[in-house]
Amino acid sequence: MNWLRANWLRVLVHAGALAPLGVIILDNYRYNLTANPIQEITVRTGKAALVLLVLSLACTPLNTVFGFRQALQVRRALGLYGFMYAALHLAIFAVLDYGLDLQLIGQAIVEKYYVIAGFVAFLILVPLAITSTRGWMARLGKRWKSLHKLVYLAVPVAVLHFALLVKSLSSRPEPLIFGAVVIMLLALRIPVIRRASSKLRFKNAPFRPKRVPGSAD
Repeated sequence: MNWLRANWLRVLVHAGALAPLGVIILDNYRYNLTANPIQEITVRTGKAALVLLVLSLACTPLNTVFGFRQALQVRRALGLYGFMYAALHLAIFAVLDYGLDLQLIGQAIVEKYYVIAGFVAFLILVPLAITSTRGWMARLGKRWKSLHKLVYLAVPVAVLHFALLVKSLSSRPEPLIFGAVVIMLLALRIPVIRRASSKLRFKNAPFRPKRVPGSAD
């Protein structure tokens, strides 16, 4: 019980991050993936990737503004789960949708803006996922922080990928909501705004900040 009390957020993150995959598997078993299952799985994995990546961006502001330092302990897990779903999203597109036809895939990357944006976002995430271990932190030293700040580019590009997929933002404003949240989370990292929010936190939050080793922010 003491272990669960100390690690409740980690448990919640792992369970919550794996839930969309479990639901996809269950719906596939029940033949409940709509008339176009490939498209449905593609949409679900893409949305799961975006949600988890945005949540990983939210960890530092949660500590800065509210003093919720436990959020920093799950930031890496959220980012890696986000990458996992992004990889599944790309694999479904390449294997199930395009049958690994490299010519068709290359043509789609060149001709369709949303594919270009999605592919660029994934390419940015690849080195971040590879170097997420403590071993790579030690090898890269100060360069590790600089490298992992590329997530500030990857997530907005992923939001752009989503926005380009939507035919009408007025009837389906989800990309705009994601974009607004990402802009706010990035703004909270601007030194002036970060210092102001940190002072506000000291007046209201019950926790004091505690820097986590290997933090990229």
